[in-house]
Amino acid sequence: MTMVFDQIVDTVKELPFEQQTMLRDLIDKWQIEMRRREIAQDAQASLQLLRDGQLQPQSAQAVIAELEQSLGQTE
Repeated sequence: MTMVFDQIVDTVKELPFEQQTMLRDLIDKWQIEMRRREIAQDAQASLQLLRDGQLQPQSAQAVIAELEQSLGQTE
């Protein structure tokens, strides 16, 4: 795998600037789409847990307070 990756990097280095920019833009779009899919899958899993009674509904304020508390503990 490392050998293939190194070859790809070397190939990209040889591309003209414009093509490197196009490739970077494509990779950015692919990563955004991949992250969107992950978020959608997490949301579906959470909804299923809620339907199954394994999660309890909470107000937005309660969730925000919990997030703020957890962020305060990690700093």
